[in-house]
Amino acid sequence: MNIEFTKEKKKQLVICYIVFICNGMLALSIGSLMPFVSEARGLDYVMAGMMVSLHSVGNFLSSFFAGALAEKIGRKRSILIFNAMFAISYAMILLTGNLPLLVVAFFMTGLARGATSNFCNTVINNLAPGKAGIINGLHAMFSVGAFLFPILLMVMTNGNAGNWMYASLFMMVMGIVSWTLYFFIPMEGLTIPKKEKAAANYGFFQEPLFYLVFATLFFYLCAEQGVIGWLVTYFKDTGLLSPSLAQLMASVQWIMILAGRLTTAGLSTKVRKDRLLPVMSVGLVVFFVILILSKTPGMIVLGMMGFGFSMAGIYPTTVSFAGKLIQKYSLAWSFILTFASLGSILMPSVIGKIAKVSGIAMGMSSVGVVIAVDLIFVLLLTGYSRKREGTEK
Repeated sequence: MNIEFTKEKKKQLVICYIVFICNGMLALSIGSLMPFVSEARGLDYVMAGMMVSLHSVGNFLSSFFAGALAEKIGRKRSILIFNAMFAISYAMILLTGNLPLLVVAFFMTGLARGATSNFCNTVINNLAPGKAGIINGLHAMFSVGAFLFPILLMVMTNGNAGNWMYASLFMMVMGIVSWTLYFFIPMEGLTIPKKEKAAANYGFFQEPLFYLVFATLFFYLCAEQGVIGWLVTYFKDTGLLSPSLAQLMASVQWIMILAGRLTTAGLSTKVRKDRLLPVMSVGLVVFFVILILSKTPGMIVLGMMGFGFSMAGIYPTTVSFAGKLIQKYSLAWSFILTFASLGSILMPSVIGKIAKVSGIAMGMSSVGVVIAVDLIFVLLLTGYSRKREGTEK
């Protein structure tokens, strides 16, 4: 069924897509800029690692608190407060070498990122509840930003490490752009009626759909962050690929994620999401097995491309199953996103601990367990969705 948007809702869609490109750049800039920031500000490995962790903690916390604050002061005021931290944090990184201020700055980058994810996913679900194609389009924009920033950084530094400041200045400008777009975004259909604030906010805890979506996203994010966080180290330390080729695999992964999200967005208009999601999940399992068992560069590249392509649409398509739930309960997405994000925080540490005891190959192999569990929850989610849809008819 086609969805007709008003002029204001079209603006909401376009603005969310644009700021999600900026959010993708923000996410990738943390790891890409860190070597330059560490050298310029005299940070050791422990402190640099803490900075990256603080970004993740900020992202985790704002996933919930941005939604909770919206309940008190409204969605627009909430996102303007959190998103202002985007530009401010990069200004601090650019202008100061003071350690406490740098700690605060990296924490603020996470707050800005999480709030944007919360706001944009909520807006898109309000525009088109349960429409996987439009949600996949939003997350494709994140991939565009994630793919573009390393290239822009390479161009801006141009072999001179001191030029990292130009990239930080660029990100500060992107923060100003995103904040300005939020300032002008129309709020048609996005205000939270006062009567509904206290009445139905926590009813989603009684909905089985809430737990199925949360569990599916939790184990998916375990796998995603586990592979993204340890991929280069795995290839480098096992000697399966040269250091330069190992770095290239990270770029290949994001290219395939972008291609996968665009493909899924197109297929979502023709193929039922309860059929599409299991296919992607099975593909994730198959290509991870190929990736982890391969010993030659050609097969590794094949596994990496298939894994990235398969994983691309799982997150946004899963979110689309909760479209009506998110529309009905204004805090539902905040809780789903917050609980699910624990997976991306916990799994890299789990892999690290296993790798310390049994080696990096065994650590990476543990991702296979969470992928298999995720497939089980995908089948439960799609089965429940079909049953519920049949009951509603």
